[in-house]
Amino acid sequence: MNNSNNNIFLAIILSFAILIGFQHFYGKPQAVRSGQTAGQQVPVALQQDREKGAIQAQRVSHDRAEILKETPRIAISTPQLSGSINLKGAKFDDLLLTRYRETADKEDRPITLLSPSGAAKPKAYYAEFNWLSDSISIAVPSADTVWKADGKELTPDHSVRMTWNNGEGQLFERTIAVDDQAMFTVTERVTNSGKSPVTLYPFGIVARQGTPAEAGRSGVVLEGGIGVLNGTLEEFKYKKMADEKKMVIDSTGGWLGVTDKYWLVAMVPPQDDKIIGEFVYNGAGASSPADGFYQVDFRGKGVTVLPGSSVERVSHLFAGAKRVSLLDTYAEKYNIPHFDKAIDFGWFYFLTKPFLFLLTALEHAVGHMGVAILLFTILLKLVTLPLSQKSYHSMARMKAIQPEIKKLQERFANDKAKLGQEMMDLYKREKVNPLSGCVPTLIQIPIFFALYKVLYVNIEMRGASFFGWIRDMSMPDPTSWFNLFGLAPWGVPSFFTGLMHIGAWPILMGISMLLQQKLSPQPPDKSQARAMTFMPIFFTYLLSNMPAGLVIYWTWSNLLGILQQWYIMRGDLMKKPVQRA
Repeated sequence: MNNSNNNIFLAIILSFAILIGFQHFYGKPQAVRSGQTAGQQVPVALQQDREKGAIQAQRVSHDRAEILKETPRIAISTPQLSGSINLKGAKFDDLLLTRYRETADKEDRPITLLSPSGAAKPKAYYAEFNWLSDSISIAVPSADTVWKADGKELTPDHSVRMTWNNGEGQLFERTIAVDDQAMFTVTERVTNSGKSPVTLYPFGIVARQGTPAEAGRSGVVLEGGIGVLNGTLEEFKYKKMADEKKMVIDSTGGWLGVTDKYWLVAMVPPQDDKIIGEFVYNGAGASSPADGFYQVDFRGKGVTVLPGSSVERVSHLFAGAKRVSLLDTYAEKYNIPHFDKAIDFGWFYFLTKPFLFLLTALEHAVGHMGVAILLFTILLKLVTLPLSQKSYHSMARMKAIQPEIKKLQERFANDKAKLGQEMMDLYKREKVNPLSGCVPTLIQIPIFFALYKVLYVNIEMRGASFFGWIRDMSMPDPTSWFNLFGLAPWGVPSFFTGLMHIGAWPILMGISMLLQQKLSPQPPDKSQARAMTFMPIFFTYLLSNMPAGLVIYWTWSNLLGILQQWYIMRGDLMKKPVQRA
C-alpha cells in the first residue's frame, strides 16, 4: 500500500508524458467506412474527371502567374480575399487571404490558399461544383468547358452569373456570390428545352496536389480530409488517405473538404440532400507518394429534369481562416452541423472552446494576447483555488511528518507489512492524505492539453507577440542557450537539434518547476526521489518545441503556485506540531 502511494505522483507525471507522446505520434483514432453499395456506383464521368484532374495537376510545373494568364477569369475582390475564378471549368483555383501573411512580418506575402493546375509553388489546389450524367449521350460541363460570364469581377455587392449551353437543349447556369468574409454561395440551375428528360447528378470537388510541406510536423493537429457526415466528425490525415486510396461515406447533408492547421476549404451541399462523400488519393503520374493527388468530393442523388422545366440547387464553399466565431456564425446561418469542429480542438473540446472564447475576450479587453494569457492563468488559479488550497495544506503536513516517516523506515526496514501499517496509522493520526498532493497535477493535465490546442490551432494566436523576443506565441521560443540567447556572436548550427535549441522561456519554466518541486514533500524512496529530480529537465526539453505561449502560461502558473504553496505551507508548518506515537 505504501509503495503504491509513493509511486502515484511519478505515475501521473509519466502518464502526462505518455499522453503527449501518444497524441504526437498517433493522433486521434479515425472511423472509416469504406465501400459502396449497389446503386451507388460513381458515374463514369466523375471517375474520368478525377483521373484527368490528377494528370493535369501533375503536368510540368510552371510559374503560377503565367498559368493564371492562360485562361479567361473573373476577378475576386473582398475585404478578406483576392484572386479569380477560372472560366475554364468554372474552378475556384486562385485565392489569396489578404488579411494573413506567410510570416509574422506584416509586409510579407499574403497566404496563397488556392492555386491552378500546373503551378509549381504552391501546387494545384482548387474547388469546383458541377453536374454529372451516367449517360454519354448527354453533354455536361467538364474541366475543359469555357463558361460565359455577365461580369468581370465578383464582390460582396456584385454576384456573377455564368452560362453554358450544351447545344442539345440543356442550358447550365451558375450564379456565384460572396460575402465580406470567406463564404461563397453557388446557385446552379439547369433548364431543359429538349424533347426528352435528362437525369443529372450534382457534385462538388476539393482537390489538392501533393502533401503540404508543413503537414504532419506537429503530429497533433489534423491536416488532410475532413467533414461532418451524418452528424459525425470524419478526419483523414494525408497519410491515411494515401494508404487507404478511397473511403466512402453516405450522408444526408453535412460538409466536407480539406483542412490545414489554420485554413479550410470546405463544400456545404444542401442539408436535406442525400449524398455520397468520398476521400480519395490518386498517385497516377506522381514522382513520389507525397506528390500524389488528394481529392474530397460528394455526389448528390440523381435529379431528373423534364422537358420544358428546370431544377435549381444552392451549395456553399468556405475558403478561409478557421476563426471559431466565424465558423459558429456560418453554422447558425446556414444550418451547418458542427462546423466549429473544423478546428482541431482535441480530446478536451469541452474545455478548449470555452478557453478560446475566454482568451479572446480578455485579449479584446486589454488589447494584448500576452497579457490575456497572464490574466487567464490567474483566473484558472482562482477557479481551482479550493482544491489547490486543500492539496497544499496536505502537502505541508506531509512535509512536516517526513522525519517521522524516515524513523519508521529505519525501524521497520526488514518488515514491509509492518512499515505499511505504521505509516497508515501515522497518516490517520496526522489526518494526512498522501494522494492529495497529486491534485494540482491532475488538474493541470486537461488544462494543459486544452490550452495547448488553444494556443497551437487558434488563428488569433498566429503572429501574436509577447514582451521581449517572443514575436509569435504560436511558435517555439526562437532563442537558444547555445549562443547565450543571442548575446554570443555565433549562431546555432542548423544541423543541431534537440538540446541545442532550448530557449530562455523553457529554461525559466524548468527552473520554476524545480523550485516548486523543492517545496513539495519528496518521495520516501530514494530511487523515486532521484527520478523526480530529472522531471524539470525532462519537461524543459519537452516544452522547448512547443508554442511559446504555452510555456509562458506554464511558467507563470508555476510561479503563482510557488507563492501560494509557500504561503500555505509556511503557515501550516508553524501552526501544528507533529503528533508522535
